[in-house]
Amino acid sequence: MARSPGGSGRPPRERERGRDRDRDEENELTDKLVTINRVAKVVKGGRRFAFAAIVVVGDQRGRVGHGAGKAREVPEAIRKATEAAKRALIRVPLRDGRTLHHDVRGRFGAGKVTLRAAPAGTGIIAGGPMRAIFETLGIKDIVAKSVGTSNPHNMIKATFAALVQLNSPRMVANRRGKKVGELLGRRDGEQPAEATAA
Repeated sequence: MARSPGGSGRPPRERERGRDRDRDEENELTDKLVTINRVAKVVKGGRRFAFAAIVVVGDQRGRVGHGAGKAREVPEAIRKATEAAKRALIRVPLRDGRTLHHDVRGRFGAGKVTLRAAPAGTGIIAGGPMRAIFETLGIKDIVAKSVGTSNPHNMIKATFAALVQLNSPRMVANRRGKKVGELLGRRDGEQPAEATAA
């Protein structure tokens, strides 16, 4: 059986299309450097310095990831962190492409964060690393509060712990085997029934 050159079972034209798609996805991603820290390792001859970087990557349409990298030079540390962030992308459901569907809390170590959905025009009310996450994610209106730590590692991981808990009405409907209209309609229909009973 003859194999196509290159060792892959796919035709060359399909392979090229796949590569182009991957390149387009990478071009769409925006990255933000959250923090860079100089770290020292004490060795026999003295101290050896390196740099640790944290980077957040997103497509501003609901996908975001974070990564950390360490190297002897700053550009190399940032490159490693960016590669790690691209490998750890998650998808977050957004309401109207601008805010969260519901309020949510996240925790990691000493970091505790509260994320609240906000009406249009509110803007991003969040500090430091959390703001970088929301900007790369594509959120335009949100109120966020971090309690317990100002360590960027813990704040970012607590924020991601909150984001993975988010559900859209469609996700809840699929899980319950219902339609979105049934979920929303039933909730609206219950209130008049309770009012009439009272």
